[in-house]
Amino acid sequence: MNRKRYYILFVARDEDGRVRKIPLPLHYAYGFVAAALIGAFTIVGLAGSYTRMLLKTENFNQVRQERETLRKNYTQMAQIAHDRDVQVASLGALANEVTALYGLRQSKLLAARTAKQVVAQAPDALALTDDGNPQNAEAALNEFYSLRNQAMSGRIARALEGGLTAGFAGDWTTLADAPSLWPIEGRVTSSFGERQDPINGEGAFHAGIDIAAPYGSPVRAAADGDVSRAGFGTGYGREIVIDHGHNVSTVYGHLSSMSVVAGDHVTRGQVIGYVGESGRSTGPHLHYEVRLHMVPVNPHKYLRTSYQEVAEVGGSSMASSGR
Repeated sequence: MNRKRYYILFVARDEDGRVRKIPLPLHYAYGFVAAALIGAFTIVGLAGSYTRMLLKTENFNQVRQERETLRKNYTQMAQIAHDRDVQVASLGALANEVTALYGLRQSKLLAARTAKQVVAQAPDALALTDDGNPQNAEAALNEFYSLRNQAMSGRIARALEGGLTAGFAGDWTTLADAPSLWPIEGRVTSSFGERQDPINGEGAFHAGIDIAAPYGSPVRAAADGDVSRAGFGTGYGREIVIDHGHNVSTVYGHLSSMSVVAGDHVTRGQVIGYVGESGRSTGPHLHYEVRLHMVPVNPHKYLRTSYQEVAEVGGSSMASSGR
């Protein structure tokens, strides 16, 4: 007959000093040890899983941060590319205006010769931009602006100040559909061309002019035309686009409200909206653009009539017509 083996567990009480013996069967002891080992392995496993989860979370946060950085860089590069496209298009529009002013016509031979020169110079131009050297890129941009300023200098600049383009007879700026009216009375806080972006502080091309004015000030149409757009845009917030014919249009951005809708016909000096700060703006002002063949050009060369003159004429005409 096999005797059962026990472990004796002694328990002493501190009150009376009595010692109590508790017999513990051997298989209970083995079970306790096994449970302790299982518990220890479980704790180690949970600690390892928690550590791996922390590492994965850290890696995920790092990847997400890198993704946000890449997204911001991509957005900035896309904005820079867009600004450069607008600059090149503006220079092309300027060249077209110069050609129209002087009656120049480019022959096929000259066009072919120019194309050959462009192809021949292409490697050098790429060398300025594709080597990743910021100094070379900046030098190329400086040369671009130098050529642009030369194109606008002297007799050409004085002629272009008249606002003449191909297809216009006489002084077109005196007509009602020429955007010669200042749309609002105020101080020009940002001019057309290269500037420092007021939002992110980086260099950017400004496609129009910004005119500071109190919130809710009336904005008037710069010329007769048809409203081709009146709605909310991504950058200019509430904006109105007026088509004046002759491939000329004007844009009025950051409005607080609009008093016209797409399809309306407006006359010069008519109130079309009110100054606000909707969209990408740092304060109440009007963003005003003039576009020729859908390309932004300097509005200053068209602005001739003061805001007060048209406001007075518009007020008297409306009073006489009973409107």
